[in-house]
Amino acid sequence: MMLTSGNSSSHPVSFILLGIPGLENSQFWVAFPFCAMYVVALVGNTTLLHVIRTDPTLHEPMYLFLAMLATTDLVLSTSTQPKMLAIFWFHDHEIEYHACLIQLFFIHAFSSVESRLLMAMALDRYVAVCFPLHHSSILTPAAVGKLGAGVMMRGLLWVSPFCFMVSRMPFCPIRIIPQSYCEHMAVLKLVCADTRVNRAYGLFVAFSVVGFDIIVISVSYGIILRTVLGLPSGEAQLKAFGTCASHICVILALYIPALFTFLTHRFGHHVPQVVHVMFAILYLLVPPMFNPIIYGVRTKQIRDRVIQGCCRKNSQLKA
Repeated sequence: MMLTSGNSSSHPVSFILLGIPGLENSQFWVAFPFCAMYVVALVGNTTLLHVIRTDPTLHEPMYLFLAMLATTDLVLSTSTQPKMLAIFWFHDHEIEYHACLIQLFFIHAFSSVESRLLMAMALDRYVAVCFPLHHSSILTPAAVGKLGAGVMMRGLLWVSPFCFMVSRMPFCPIRIIPQSYCEHMAVLKLVCADTRVNRAYGLFVAFSVVGFDIIVISVSYGIILRTVLGLPSGEAQLKAFGTCASHICVILALYIPALFTFLTHRFGHHVPQVVHVMFAILYLLVPPMFNPIIYGVRTKQIRDRVIQGCCRKNSQLKA
């Protein structure tokens, strides 16, 4: 059933999300590890936010960026996983048209925010390692707040045209999306009109966002590694290498599946659909799950606060 809006463009009342094409008979069981990963992401990021919020000693640039990253991860995972689990467990494949556009907006906007936050964290480490005496004067809480607001505004402003342009276009009668969530390119394939402008804008945003962020991150960590290799103390080198390694793991966990998903949508016509969909799911689930684990385990201050909180609760229960 189609509805006609005042701008003479038509859109369906809803779309049908298939889930994982090719694994229809296994989706019920595949959902369990995805659910476990989602629960880990929720608990980990919520714990991280609670620890940083309640401990004044952690109100420093690195931890404030971590809090922003945890909030972004909660939004990213929650924007897709509940609906995806409903598809797998309850066969709730239908998603309302405007709900689909809202989901599309949140996915792409907060993916952009996450990428820029990783870049900001790389710059924070660059300043901390290369200019340790000036770190607190350069990255003040006010500067961190302004940087966070700028990151959020970029994500909202650059992704908003996606939804606006798609909402103004007519759709074909076919309303099946062979995905587990509403993604820009998957929705665009259902449009019965010339989509070259939309595709060109999508490429521009992807390369300007991811390309610029990756360049800044690579240059920052290149300079950091060169500075670390010049440190006289082997212990200081190992500590710095450990910090950089954990950050690089987080970066790779985001960009590898994200780039694979982006490129296969446009050029990977021979990639099996099931592989593409699985990477698209992991792209929005693995980083939110790994980020609190990596930063919580590798960051001594956060690890100590979590252990202290658990010990305090155990002592209270015994009393």
